[in-house]
Amino acid sequence: MKDFTTSYFTMNEQDVVDYVQSKLDFFAHNAELECREIGDGNLNYVFRVVEPKSGRSIIIKQAGPVARISDSFKVSPDRNRIESELLKLHDELAPGFVPIFYSYDPIMNCCVMEDLSDHEIMRTALLSYKKFPLFAEHISTFLANTLLLTSDVVMGHKEKKELVKKFINPELCEITEDLVYTEPFYDCEQNDVFEGTKEFIRDHIWNDKQLGLETAKLKFEFMTNTQSLLHGDLHTGSIFIKENSTKIIDPEFAFYGPAGYDVGNVVANLIFAYVNASFTIVDESKREEYLGYLEQTIEDVIRLFQEKFLQLWDEKVAEKTAMVPGFKETYVNSIMNDAAAVTGLELCRRIIGIAHVKDITSISNSNDRVQAEKICLTVGKTFILERSQIKTGEDFVKVLLESVQKVKEANNNDDITSRNDTIGAAQ
Repeated sequence: MKDFTTSYFTMNEQDVVDYVQSKLDFFAHNAELECREIGDGNLNYVFRVVEPKSGRSIIIKQAGPVARISDSFKVSPDRNRIESELLKLHDELAPGFVPIFYSYDPIMNCCVMEDLSDHEIMRTALLSYKKFPLFAEHISTFLANTLLLTSDVVMGHKEKKELVKKFINPELCEITEDLVYTEPFYDCEQNDVFEGTKEFIRDHIWNDKQLGLETAKLKFEFMTNTQSLLHGDLHTGSIFIKENSTKIIDPEFAFYGPAGYDVGNVVANLIFAYVNASFTIVDESKREEYLGYLEQTIEDVIRLFQEKFLQLWDEKVAEKTAMVPGFKETYVNSIMNDAAAVTGLELCRRIIGIAHVKDITSISNSNDRVQAEKICLTVGKTFILERSQIKTGEDFVKVLLESVQKVKEANNNDDITSRNDTIGAAQ
């Protein structure tokens, strides 16, 4: 058996079984255990350990010194400490919305938590066109609580600044700064662009100087605004869900930043599910019904977040200047502007950058995928450029629907031009 007490090494499945038996008391002594590595993310190794006899199980997540997506990403294993501490804090701020946390090991850079195998990853569920009527209620509570209760509106300023220090996360913030705010908006070698969409990206994204200016503004806002303690990577792949339960996982990108960042990520990934359904549900009535469900979910997430945030503000506000009439509405409007911008950034970077989403890559027809990507990019660009005008859930959905129509009309015009060219050549 390897030594788990002196120095770090990346564990395999057998190592994890040995680790559990020697370091944890979760299972009975000498219990027969099975272990499988189940991680499918870009950074970490995730192991599920099960005792078949009792059915008990746990999850062990280990952080390595490089990202799984690429050895070129050198990332501090300290992210596991950040994740562990944020899971505990989120359980205090928004009870019931994170997995039960058991322990953190600073030597092996791993944490032990509840196994959520009775839930499923939300992205996977949405790709199967499942509905979760309580999701908007759950995620809006989580967002309102975690974003407001870690801000200067509620916290003592010294206490809050101590949290800012505790959650400094430079390596993972740099990944976000590069992959979300910088590389998608120029012809970066690291970008991974679908060939059929490249000309559109060059014309509408890379060559748009106004878009470049606005994303530069947003990047510096992201780097300098310590508004709230963020999850930092709150997409549908970081949410475990079932009909009556929503659990937020993987907060290793946590740091203090603009509150709208988490809100925008949730909305963008609901839009990815919307675009996927638009091209993959064959039956028209079923397609329209599911798209309607997603539209309503987007509206509800924004509306409920605003309502709960403002109500919680009235209950918890401690900063005197935050009590000035009209200030809380101005504050929430600024969060909506940031949320709209981040929705746009996420939609663009998942199409252009190195880290794609299955919602789009699983669209098997290449022409459909090109159209899906154009919709995402058109929606995303509009959110970035028009963010100051977007304040409600209805505004978010309006941008989505208008952008879908715009791409469809452009595609129809291209088809007409192509047919005319073909007729002209034949004559």
